[in-house]
Parts: sequence; C-alpha cells; structure tokens
Amino acid sequence: MEDEMFDQIVSVFHNLVSWVAAGAMVFGGVVPYIPQYRDIRRTQNAEGFSTYVCLVLLVANILRILFRFGRYFETLLLWQSIIMIATMLIMLNLCTNVRMAAELNTKRRSFIATDNKDEEIRILKRLFLDFDWSYFWLWSRFLDYMQCVLAFTLMSAYITYLFLESTLFVETLGFLAVFTEAMLGTPQLYCNYQNKSTEGMSIKMVLMWTSGDTFKTGYFLLTQAPVQFWICGLLQVLVDFTILFQVYYYSRYPQKPVSHTVSHTTSAKAL
Repeated sequence: MEDEMFDQIVSVFHNLVSWVAAGAMVFGGVVPYIPQYRDIRRTQNAEGFSTYVCLVLLVANILRILFRFGRYFETLLLWQSIIMIATMLIMLNLCTNVRMAAELNTKRRSFIATDNKDEEIRILKRLFLDFDWSYFWLWSRFLDYMQCVLAFTLMSAYITYLFLESTLFVETLGFLAVFTEAMLGTPQLYCNYQNKSTEGMSIKMVLMWTSGDTFKTGYFLLTQAPVQFWICGLLQVLVDFTILFQVYYYSRYPQKPVSHTVSHTTSAKAL
C-alpha cells in the first residue's frame, strides 16, 4: 500500500516537472522580450531595440518549422518556434508604429518651427514592394514586414518541397535554422571586443541568456533532439560564457578610461 502511494507521488511529481520543463521550453525564449515590449510602450521610444533581432529570429524559426517536414523533432520545439514568430511580429508591429509616430512628431515640430502650419505634413513611405535594398527592414508599415515574411516563407517552403527527399538539404536546413539563432550573441561579443569594455551592457540579461541557453541545451541532449539543435545550443552557451568572461576581464583589466556618460550600446540578443 505504501509502495503504491509512493509510486503515485513520484508519478505526480514527474508529471509536474515535465509540465514545468515543457512550459519553460515553449515560453522561456519570449520572456526577455516582455519587459522590452513594456518599456517601448511606456517610453514610446524604440531606438534602443534593433528590429534585426526580429529578422534573425523570424528566419531561424521559419527554417526550423520547415526542417520538421524532413526530420521529425519534438512537438514542443515546434510550438516554441510558432510562439517566437508571433512574438517577433508583435514586437515589429509595436516598433513600426512607435517609429512612425516619432517621425511624424519630428516632422510636425519642424513645420511649427518654420511656421509652415498650412502645409500638409507628409512622411516618405518606404515600402517592401519598392524593392529598395537601402531601406531593407526599415519599412514604414507593419504590412510590409508581413509581406516580406510571407514571401520568404513561401519561397523557402517551395524550395524545401523540391529538395525534401535530399538528406543533405534537410540536414543543412536544420543546421542553418539553429545556427542563425545561435549567432544572436555574437554582435555583442564583437562590440565588447572593439570597445575593450562591457560598459552599458546588462549583466543581468547575460546571466538570463546563459541560464536559458544552458537549460535549453540540456533539454536537447536529454530528449535526443537532432544533432544540429544541441551543437548550436552548445555554441550559444559558449558565446554567453565568453561574454561573461569579457565582463570579468575588462572590469579587472580596464583597457581604456571608463566613460562618465551612460552608454546605450546594446546587442541584438540583449534586446
């Protein structure tokens, strides 16, 4: 009787841990963007957030979903990609609206200063269908970002359909998906190296990335996910720890005088 009760308790605990781990895998990747979203809405200023973060994560997760058609992986990872895509689209929508509102206000103040109140205030619209590469991913409407994402998805899906029987193509597709995401920390790593300083970088955020990437990589290994997943997960952890080492090294051995102005340099991944 006692053995049966103990087995039931262990079973309940195991299920609880499994659900918590699953929730962390699905939603853990989007948590760092919640305070960023709230901060942009509160300040109505999106200058500190690079929308190229959204570009990289959209590409990575679209490719990951397509990879599943050629190589099965756990459904939780599929939901993780879907939720991340939705999150990045929400961030893009907010940033586009805030940026355009800021441009309109700047234009309005300029008109008031030059006493051109009777003239219509116009903002040059940058559209995806203009195919102007100088304004790539700097468009004026959220609709243009959606058009770009849809075009990329359809083109990638068609190519995947054509080469789905090729093992080399499928494995390369999976590698590109996770490798793209794994490279999110490298801009900050390179920026710190160039500046010989980590001033202005949030150490708390780096610690959050490190713990999240370590958990994710361990999950990949335990669930025997495709080799591309855990190799690139290990690469992410390596980049995170290298950034933490930079924090230690540049604080212990300063390479230049500490600036008295607050630096606003942030990495793609930090935001």
